[in-house]
Amino acid sequence: MKKGKLWGGLYAAALTGFTVWLALDTFVIPHVYEEAAALPAPSAAVATASPTAVPTVASAGGRSKKTTRQRTGNTSSAPVRQQTAETETASAAQVYDQDGTHIELTEYRISDTTVYVADVTLASPDALAAVLAQNAYGRNVTETPSAMAQRSGAVLAVNGDYYGARQRGYVVRNGVLYRDTVSPGQEDLMIDQNGDFHIIQEEEITAQALMEAGAAQVYSFGPALITEGQISVDPGDEVGRAMDSNPRTALAQVGPLHYLFVVADGRSTASAGLDLYDLAQFLRGLGAQTAYNLDGGGSSAMIFQGQLVNNPTTNGNRTSERSVSDIVGIF
Repeated sequence: MKKGKLWGGLYAAALTGFTVWLALDTFVIPHVYEEAAALPAPSAAVATASPTAVPTVASAGGRSKKTTRQRTGNTSSAPVRQQTAETETASAAQVYDQDGTHIELTEYRISDTTVYVADVTLASPDALAAVLAQNAYGRNVTETPSAMAQRSGAVLAVNGDYYGARQRGYVVRNGVLYRDTVSPGQEDLMIDQNGDFHIIQEEEITAQALMEAGAAQVYSFGPALITEGQISVDPGDEVGRAMDSNPRTALAQVGPLHYLFVVADGRSTASAGLDLYDLAQFLRGLGAQTAYNLDGGGSSAMIFQGQLVNNPTTNGNRTSERSVSDIVGIF
């Protein structure tokens, strides 16, 4: 009897230990799979470069189908938020103008939420690049956005898609394909070598086809907020189990080599946060033709000229940067 209890206790202890180890291995212990490629050197590319054509893929019925999705619930007649009375003008300290890169950082106050918008124009698409935490691709490999921006020399940076928190979804950074595993239903942002934005569905095109089309970056978070100038989310749309009003991070393209880097504070008494539809309306009002939602919540962070701009928080009790897998920035 006592021997049986002993073996039962040892089995339970072993099972508990294995469960703890498995959880640590999955969510905590870093696993480096590949060293990150160096940032691309600036090129002489100009803003008039022709957009890269993203290949079409065959649907189940054999007909070719575009790799972008347009929701029909919102058209150009949808109301656009009026921002004029709520906008604070950027000060001289919030402007960067050097070597063909111009950045203006403006703070907006929208629906009890503070939103930071960096309006960016570039001379070369190579100035838009990504940085991986610890200069490595892997699982549970993280670093704060500020630390990544500082060591890489980014003039402007926001958090990326935190690819390391998931085991599926395409990962392409600076022209290197790191993960080609399809995540069902996943909508990605592909940035081509000319710096143009494309919204794609992973189930409709392979990662290798995107590489052949000239993918420089592929982010797998989402959803798309604006596609071909039209809002592509509906009121009430959300990301997983996220709250309606949240800190947000988004990237948008206005025109050739003209972008918006956007972070909204949230989860605090000072800033409520935005839902996806309000964020999409706001970006369309700023002229965005394509916009994509990146990782938000406690991950949302913006760094400009070495300074943390926003007030990242996970629970609203304190301001603290979350360590994440990657950033996207201007160099």
